[in-house]
Amino acid sequence: MHIIGGMNTLPIYRETVIEVNLDRIAYNMEQIRAMVGKDVKIAAVVKANGYGHGAVGIAPAIMEHGGDLLCVATLTEAIELKETYPEYPVLIMGLTPKEGFPAVLDYNILQTIDTLDQAKALASLARKRGAAAGIHIKYDTGFHRIGFPDNPESYRAIEEISRMEGLKIEGIFSHLVLLDDESNRRQYEAFCRAVKALRERGVVLPCCHLADSIASVDYPEYRMDMIRAGAIIYGLKGFHKGRLDVRQALTFKTKINHITEIKAGEGVSYDFMWRTERDTRIGTLPFGYADGYPRNLRGKAKVTIRGKQVPVVGVLCMDQCMVDLGDVPEAQIGDEVIIYGDGTGNTLDIQAISVLAETNKNDIVARLSARPARIYLKDGKM
Repeated sequence: MHIIGGMNTLPIYRETVIEVNLDRIAYNMEQIRAMVGKDVKIAAVVKANGYGHGAVGIAPAIMEHGGDLLCVATLTEAIELKETYPEYPVLIMGLTPKEGFPAVLDYNILQTIDTLDQAKALASLARKRGAAAGIHIKYDTGFHRIGFPDNPESYRAIEEISRMEGLKIEGIFSHLVLLDDESNRRQYEAFCRAVKALRERGVVLPCCHLADSIASVDYPEYRMDMIRAGAIIYGLKGFHKGRLDVRQALTFKTKINHITEIKAGEGVSYDFMWRTERDTRIGTLPFGYADGYPRNLRGKAKVTIRGKQVPVVGVLCMDQCMVDLGDVPEAQIGDEVIIYGDGTGNTLDIQAISVLAETNKNDIVARLSARPARIYLKDGKM
């Protein structure tokens, strides 16, 4: 078996893989485009290795089906994409140390700026190279993570940045807290006031964006010039008021690689935290928390084998875990195991797993490590 990653084809020597359905990514993008219309841009958020789906592998499907821009969190993530797809516009939504500014210019990456000092450093370097760095201004309307504070002093600083040779402001953005309707409205109004004040000062702001996946579905009035679509690209539904037909694109799967028969009273894994009450068979599966599977699922998790849900038993190991095959006597070594499915075929989808792990869906997929190979399906073929 082989997997395509960027321009390289690599062999797969392990049963544990992550399957990504590119047709579903494409479908979700088309649904998002239909929702926002042709006049609103779509910034596709592919940070954290494309929410575990593999940023390089999914980028073409995103850009070919309505994406205008790729968004990441770090310079390293941006470079990975730019080395494979140099023509794709990529925005770093996080902050980059000044030491990284040469690479920002080398790869023609859009950089988020939230202080006058950062802007001066990037502008100076760009001028020395005879270049102009594209930037987006981050404006803090209440999230209080990063961004220019919401005050007139920030207006003056951003106006100064807009006049710097070597920089080109291509956008300004903020982020909603998503606490409730009233706080969302206050943040939106604060952002609009800032944009109005800056434009009155002559600052050109080609693209204003505020809405993430949830806000873009639940609050159409906040879509502005562009939305930042993240979870909805991957078929993960976090919205509450609106509706968007998106489909989960990821399947996490492995195979049984060992079966042990044990007697009633015998234990499994570290400290014998689980003991069987009956004679049974224990299947060993070659995945563990080093693959990004939540270790706190002990005693709660189930996987699907031959259409039946079977419990994960004992303490989850770094590289392996065990399941009780007592209710699937026909199970054999080599049988496919669905760790995360899409809810069909008696599988647990990512939403169900996130509830069991007492976290959110984004956490479940973002923690998937690079170790499981990503396999991409298009038109039903690998």
